[in-house]
Amino acid sequence: MTTHTHTRPLGATGPRVFPLGLGCMGMSAMYGDADRAESIATVHAALEAGVTLLDTGDFYAMGHNELLVGEALRTAPAARREQALVSVKFGALRGPDGSWTGYDGRPAAVKNFAAYSLQRLGVDHIDVYRIARLDPDVPIEETVGAIAELIEQGYVRHVGLSEVGADTVRRAAATAPVADLQIEYSLLSRGIEDEILPTVRDLGISVTAYGVLSRGLISGRYTAERQLAQGDFRSFSPRFQGDNLRHNLSLVEALRQVADDKGVSVAQIAIAWVLSRGEDIVPLIGARTRERLTESLGALDVTLEAADLDAIEKAVPAGAAAGERYPAPMMAHLGR
Repeated sequence: MTTHTHTRPLGATGPRVFPLGLGCMGMSAMYGDADRAESIATVHAALEAGVTLLDTGDFYAMGHNELLVGEALRTAPAARREQALVSVKFGALRGPDGSWTGYDGRPAAVKNFAAYSLQRLGVDHIDVYRIARLDPDVPIEETVGAIAELIEQGYVRHVGLSEVGADTVRRAAATAPVADLQIEYSLLSRGIEDEILPTVRDLGISVTAYGVLSRGLISGRYTAERQLAQGDFRSFSPRFQGDNLRHNLSLVEALRQVADDKGVSVAQIAIAWVLSRGEDIVPLIGARTRERLTESLGALDVTLEAADLDAIEKAVPAGAAAGERYPAPMMAHLGR
């Protein structure tokens, strides 16, 4: 596995990080069963390769993912553990049956969530802390202000944002320095390009891009015949349904031709495209196994020339995806 020493800034106020981060959610939830031992081995392999940013959420399988990340950090070599930066999303409310019941951005709740995350992760501070979705009943200034207080107290290092629009970004940044905005960005999800990306760049805020392979849709391995496990997010995601899926997979086949001509995998060219969008964008790769991690890290060795970018654009034009990123009830929570 190639080790890269190049880094990218996490905003004007945040740390420099490895060009790819590891999104850990799938190791606990949303995409069917995962192997705990392999998940921990994958985190260790990522750290060994130089990855610094590990992304989790306190509501991923109701704390399971934080406990898993905490175990992976605790059992990693000291030098690798010390290089790790942990990004945590909070605020999503769950029922005992796993249902989603809203978001809570009240200052008292922010501090309560942080206390539990610190305990589960086994760390004395969280590197980047962000509410997962905007709480419609609490001004962003109050939520960010509470994170700023946690920073003053030494429990958090940097403020992050997640899935909010340009106006909310400006209001948050006027309250406290913001390191990054975590938001979906891929060849199939380019909605941030018109207003959000110019705004964060104007404010010196980076983007940590999740969903760079559109939940496996543009991994090059997804097929229309795939049987999904119960509870798999893709079983109710509009982009994975019926005619939408067939259309989207036709885009993947067009992209496969570009990847084949380049001598790389579909996943690698899709990740390389996100990397090519700017030094202020850090893709989060959702690898759950060491094999997938190795493939994703290979994207760092892919250089896209102008002709490659033109070919990718022709294969998957902006706005070409069929179906929304989330079901309608979840789309309603996106703070655009």
